[in-house]
Amino acid sequence: MAERPRRADARRNYELVLAAAKDVFDELGVAAPLDEIARRAGVGNATMYRHFPTRRDLVIAVYADEIAALGDLGRSLLEDPSPADALFTWLHAFITHINTKRELPLAISDDDAGQRSELYRQWHDTLHTAAANLLRRAQDAGVLRDDLALADLLASANGIGHAAADDDQVRRLLGILRDGLTPR
Repeated sequence: MAERPRRADARRNYELVLAAAKDVFDELGVAAPLDEIARRAGVGNATMYRHFPTRRDLVIAVYADEIAALGDLGRSLLEDPSPADALFTWLHAFITHINTKRELPLAISDDDAGQRSELYRQWHDTLHTAAANLLRRAQDAGVLRDDLALADLLASANGIGHAAADDDQVRRLLGILRDGLTPR
């Protein structure tokens, strides 16, 4: 049976709670009080729980939205006139995501149905597809070494995401990475 479309007010409330949750999780961490999220969204607790019955549901929705945004960014950057700039713009967003959102997927508890594993696979596929398309485009244009494997690029980005202290350091490390990957 197909799910009925949400009413406009229900859709608006869902988006308000999701946006508030993103802000609160960024500011206070994933263990932040759910009451604070409802308060910032301007909805009652019952409205929030109607959309997100558990903290886990809310965390999944927030993280899924973050991953979808990275996938959308990757697709939009395929139109960028500079394939190298497009790839490194996406890598910067990906590294920032790793650096600031690492707590979210770790907060998603496992379940008997294997939902977490399936979600992780979907998210992994979204990120890998975006990165692979941008990398292939840059390599095809001859602006990035053709011996670079996607796994190596993402491992390097992941390392930067876990090690960088701030955005200035992310930019410096990405510059070093880009310099090393540019054909001579």
